[in-house]
This record gives sequence, structure tokens and C-alpha cells, in this order.
Amino acid sequence: MLKQIKLMLVEDSPEYRTTITMAVKKEEDIELISQYSTAEEALRKVEGASSITAPEIVLLDLNLPGMSGNEALPWFKKYIPKTKVIVLTQSNQEADVLAAISAGASGYLLKGATRKEIFDGIRSVNNGGAMIDPAVAQYILKQLKSSPKDLGNTKALSSRELEILTLLGDGLVQKEISARLNITNNTVGTHLRRIYEKLEVQNAPAAINKAYKRGLLPG
Repeated sequence: MLKQIKLMLVEDSPEYRTTITMAVKKEEDIELISQYSTAEEALRKVEGASSITAPEIVLLDLNLPGMSGNEALPWFKKYIPKTKVIVLTQSNQEADVLAAISAGASGYLLKGATRKEIFDGIRSVNNGGAMIDPAVAQYILKQLKSSPKDLGNTKALSSRELEILTLLGDGLVQKEISARLNITNNTVGTHLRRIYEKLEVQNAPAAINKAYKRGLLPG
């Protein structure tokens, strides 16, 4: 039996929740186990959750009534640290993007993303990769390139690792990187884990951020 990725949706729009719900039903390897219209409801559910009952991925809107998605992100990371959060929002504002990445989001997608992009992103993040909307990725990199370099101690990245990190910064998902470099998905995943270990980060956005600040990627 195909192992299903357990998904939680936190979204205040009933119409968009219905859209995601109907789309998930067509994906054999993804199961929507819960959905909430507010961050407060979702956090009450996951507080004290076991690894068995916790979702593997949270799709989180930022514009929520009450507590915003960015305010909720650190609490998700505290209550369910092994769960990965993908922001799915309309906002491409600098403050929202950088706050989400700083708080540990493993992906950032705009609601204009296609169904394929959303579900490829879920699979990529679940496998240790990331999904960053190409427009948002380019925007983030533009901001980082203009930031002062922090040349702190960092283990050297190999040429292949730098290549993969650059493609992540261009908005490619793990499967696309695999095809571009003609290597297996598992090999890409292994390189990603080594990149995160060397840069002492938890996810791809943080790795891209750190790599630019430390001058490891070309400006």
C-alpha cells in the first residue's frame, strides 16, 4: 500500500479549503487529515500531539483571523518539531516572506501556484527538499545579494552541492533538480542533507539565506 503524506490545512477561505480538499482526493500519496480556519484551532489540535497523530506537512495561510500564519509558525515548530510547514498565501510582501523563512518555513508558495506545483512542493518538502515560488525565490535572492556578507566559519560545500543550492534558489523542486542534473531523487536528497548539515540549518530557504550571506553563492 502506498504510504500517504499526512497533510493539515490552515486556511480561512471556505472556497479555497474546498478547492484543496477536492484536489487532494485525486492524489494517491497525500491524505488531508485535518483542516482549520484559524491558527488557534490548529495549534490547540497539535499541542501535545504524538508523532503518530501529527501531520507531516502543514499548509499554512498567512492572512488568518486572529493569530496570523507568521505568528503561528514558531508555535507549530515548538509543538510538532518534526512537521514541516509550507506557507500557501497571496502575500509576496518582503516582510511576510522573510519572516516565514526566518521562523522555519520549509516552503513558500503563492496561491496562484498550480495544483501540480502545490503537490510537487508537498512531496519535495516531505522528502527533505523545499518549494519556493519562483517569483518569491528570485525576490529573496535579490534581497540577500544586497545584504552584507557574513563570512563566519562554514564547512566547504562541494561544487555539486553549490550547484544544487543554486537551483533551489531558482525555485526548482527536488524532482526538477534531479532531471536537470541527471541524477536520482535520492542522490539530490542526500546532497540536501549534507548541505543543511554543513550550513547548520534546517531547510532550503535558510540554506540559501546563509549561503548568500556568507558569500558561498555568486552575487
